Amino acid sequence: MSHISSLLEFIKKSPSPFHVIRKATEVLGNNGFEELKLADTWRLQSGKAYMVSVYDSTLIAFTIGAEPCASLRLAAAHTDFPCLRIKPNPDLTVHGYRKVNVEVYGGMIRESWLDRPLSAAGKLTLCGSDAFQPRPMLIDIGKPFLTIPRLAIHMNPKTNDGLSLNPQKEMLPLMGTGHDESDFLTFMSGCCGIPKEEIVSYDLTVYPTEHGTCTGCNDEFLSSPRLDNLTSVKACLEAISSRRHREGIRLVALFDNEEVGNHTKQGAASSLLPELLQRIYLNLGFTYEDYMACHSRGFLLSLDVAHGMHPNYPEKNDITNFPLLNGGPVLKTACSQRYAGDAEAAAVIIALCRREGIPLQYFVNRSDMSGGSTLGSVLSAHLAMRAMDVGVPVLAMHSARELMGGADQTSLEKLTTAFLQS
Repeated sequence: MSHISSLLEFIKKSPSPFHVIRKATEVLGNNGFEELKLADTWRLQSGKAYMVSVYDSTLIAFTIGAEPCASLRLAAAHTDFPCLRIKPNPDLTVHGYRKVNVEVYGGMIRESWLDRPLSAAGKLTLCGSDAFQPRPMLIDIGKPFLTIPRLAIHMNPKTNDGLSLNPQKEMLPLMGTGHDESDFLTFMSGCCGIPKEEIVSYDLTVYPTEHGTCTGCNDEFLSSPRLDNLTSVKACLEAISSRRHREGIRLVALFDNEEVGNHTKQGAASSLLPELLQRIYLNLGFTYEDYMACHSRGFLLSLDVAHGMHPNYPEKNDITNFPLLNGGPVLKTACSQRYAGDAEAAAVIIALCRREGIPLQYFVNRSDMSGGSTLGSVLSAHLAMRAMDVGVPVLAMHSARELMGGADQTSLEKLTTAFLQS
């Protein structure tokens, strides 16, 4: 249960990708990781541990063993999640009701966000010393000041036949009434104690304020927002923090923007990770040839949640592979390579699980369904090394509240630690 309570606390403190990275930096800092800046000159040393925050929503952390070229192992996850993001000029008044203009980020299940207490968190940018030096400030309002009320069934008798929600019309949160004439920025400045005129711009995530909890007759399940993909982020942090390996380089990469395709400066499709790996080896005195040789022997473990078999919709599952909650982590495979992996990569993870006594399952899409993808295949296109996609099985993926088996988090952390520290 310590893994579950720790995960729930991590999720609670991580209502936006910026907060995920702040919490991750705190965890790693407490475990002796030294913070580097991309714009600084590095002087890396064997036996040390380092971390690099990239635009405040992506983080690379790595440890350097006594023989850096002995082995290279990477674990990757993503910090973002489907949600609503607040647009510029968000104020909208309709017949005395004040609403906030938002847009949909990622493939969220829209209906799951209705009738929930919502708040906002993220980054404000304030006036700086000059135009090129704005001052970032992380904020979490905490207070549930938004909600998206559902239309009563009396006014839409076909509600239970299925609900289609227009994101520009029916997903706009209610903020208040016209009796209070303060606008959104005035409200934010009051909550943060910052003069409104100092707020230049923002990147704000709307999130459900209801915290995660255990459920099931024996508390065997975990119901929470943001299980996709903070389960994997937490496993990466636990694994890299233990620092038991003596040789080689171990690295975790926590990327933003997976839910919208990875193609950003801080996303997995950027040049960030290949360039950073090369920088590490060259900084340690190795040649480019040394780096390429070690690179070719590397292994990437891509961590993201998997679809568990839904007991109310078993026909949606593959006909021979049934990932069950609390059945252990899942090897995600697809001949289309939308998930990274091959037979030898799978064999490595299977052998680790057998050695550590970790249960393991397979996820494969039904042959008549396309399914999703994750950052594993994107990263492996830029890093010519073996890779495998793994994750915990969940139900209600991309809902405002998802469901997983509590034992699976323990197994995932054990597997990720065995992978990085062996």
